[in-house]
Parts: sequence; C-alpha cells; structure tokens
Amino acid sequence: MRAAFMYEAGDLRVLDAPDPVIEQPTDAVVRILRSCVCGTDLHPYHSMTTDEAPRAMGHEFIGVVEELGSEVSGFRRGDLVVSPFFFADNTCEYCRAGLHTACPNGGWYSADGVNGAQAEAARVPQAQGTLVRLPADADDALLSSLLTLADVYGTGYHAAKQAGVRPGDAVTVIGDGAVGLLAVLSARQLGAERIILMGRHKDRTDIGRLFGATDVVPERGEEGIATVRELTGGHGTRAVLEAVGHLPAYEMAVGAVRAGGVISRVGVPQYEQAPIGFDSLFGANVTLTGGPAPVRAYIDALLPGVLDGTVDPGRVFDRALSLEETPEGYRAMDRREALKVMITL
Repeated sequence: MRAAFMYEAGDLRVLDAPDPVIEQPTDAVVRILRSCVCGTDLHPYHSMTTDEAPRAMGHEFIGVVEELGSEVSGFRRGDLVVSPFFFADNTCEYCRAGLHTACPNGGWYSADGVNGAQAEAARVPQAQGTLVRLPADADDALLSSLLTLADVYGTGYHAAKQAGVRPGDAVTVIGDGAVGLLAVLSARQLGAERIILMGRHKDRTDIGRLFGATDVVPERGEEGIATVRELTGGHGTRAVLEAVGHLPAYEMAVGAVRAGGVISRVGVPQYEQAPIGFDSLFGANVTLTGGPAPVRAYIDALLPGVLDGTVDPGRVFDRALSLEETPEGYRAMDRREALKVMITL
C-alpha cells in the first residue's frame, strides 16, 4: 500500500509500505476512504529530527472494514466506520468513566508498531471498542462531517465539556484552527450565550461566526486580553477554551478568564512550564483542566446531529487532496493557505 512518512522537519514522503494484517484477535483492518492532516501533525513537521525517522503519519480516518480478528464482534466486512484518533477497549474502568485516552489496552496510531492513517489502509487494535459504524449510504458531503468525529469535533467538544459550559455562559475560544472553530460550535450546542473567538484569519473567523461566535477579537497578547475584558465589563469570561498549544495562547487564556473561572486546554502543549501561581491561577481561584480528548466517549452523542444536518462540522475542511498530494497538504496548512486538508482515497 501507499502511506505517508515523516523523515525530518519539512520532509514528508508518500511511499510503498507493507499492507496491514491482523496481528491480534482484537484487531481489524480498515481500507481508508478519507483521512486528513491535523494541526498536531505540524508539530513534527516543524521540529522532527532524523533520529526519529521514519514516522508513519496520520490519526483520523473513515473507512471500510476489510478483515476482522476472531474476537471482534458487532461488525462485518464492508461496514463503513470511523475511528477515534486513540484506540481503546471501551470496557475498562477508564473507558467506562469516559476517559478512553487512559485505557491501559489503548494507544495511538503512528506509534508502537501501529501504522498511521495517512495511508490506504490501517490496522485497528481493540477494534470492537474503537470503531463506530456509520450509515453505508453517506455521500461525500456527509463523509466530511463524519470525519471530524475522529478527532477535531470531539476535541472541540471536550474543551467545552471539561470547562462545564452551560446555558447562558460567556466563553472565550482561543485559536481559529479547526479545533478552535469546533469548540465554538460545541460551546453553542451546550448553551453558551456569548462566545468570543480570538482569531485573526477572517476566512476562519467567518466560519466561527456561522458556528455561533458572537464576537471576534483579532488582537493578540495584552491587546487581545484588554479587548476581551472590555467586552465583558472588565471581568473576562467564566470559561476559556485554549485550542492552540503554544505558551502565548495559554497566557492569553490566563488573562481572559474571570475570577472563579475555568481554562480548558486541548491544544497539545508545546511548552513544559506555564504560570499557575498566585498572580495567575491560584489567587483568582481559576481551575485549569483539559487534555487529550476521549473522542470515543462523545461520538454516540455527536453523531445524530451530524446525520440529521443539525450541525455541519465538515465546513472546517477547505481543501481536498489525494494521498499522493499529502506533502502539499502539509505545506498548505503550514503556510495558513488551508484550514484543514482532507485526504481522499
């Protein structure tokens, strides 16, 4: 099969790779129909060294079941399925508590011998607990929205859920990438009345307005914080959803949250130390939460709205490329020429 591999920062190649096969009785093999490039894929694209090469890439996909291990039930060959970016058994105490990313039998695609999803096929460990069946007659437009359930929609929802967003809330969302925009959508779904989106790319913030943002703040840093506080009577918002992962975004979150509020981070942190002391979080009784989204915990709740058209999270895809064109997809997202690139197979 063909698959994408990172060799070092800026060097992504689509090469021949072994076809995935059943290795454990809990595995499935899925032929991939749609995958995509994630903002987190850009982190190794910026910094990976040759010591880590080659790294299989991709962790979001929709596909068709081709093979099933002997212990996988509830699926059959030919089923259209979506996979969360983290596979899990969906039966352990962590999964039952909705924390699938802590599953002791779970893991990540593109790690520990599991291939990536920017490929023609994938081996899915813990397939019975991981995969979710989708309508077999889904058209191309619906596939785009269904694909967001693999990661970015569930991650945006996780940000809002962890922050306890509730009806009537005021929320600030930091970041106008796909996750930030879907955090806006999720906050609106959970009843937020005012949603301030901090982003400076008009084509993206326009989507944010469609998803429910009431205000857009293009300024950054102290200027951006001042604008948020001006919009909220000097107080800031009770919930701040940080969907970037860089320290300046976290610092804006600290500046935008009101006393007694919550900062919910879902942007993968690209820093080790951040302010949490008296003058930042402690003195104001601010809660810091967030983490890798247990996407599987949310798919069943989010799927009906996608299927009936109540929401259209697939709007975040603004470019579609073939698998062979995946390197161009990385370049386009890195240059901010594309919001989120879908890979069609």
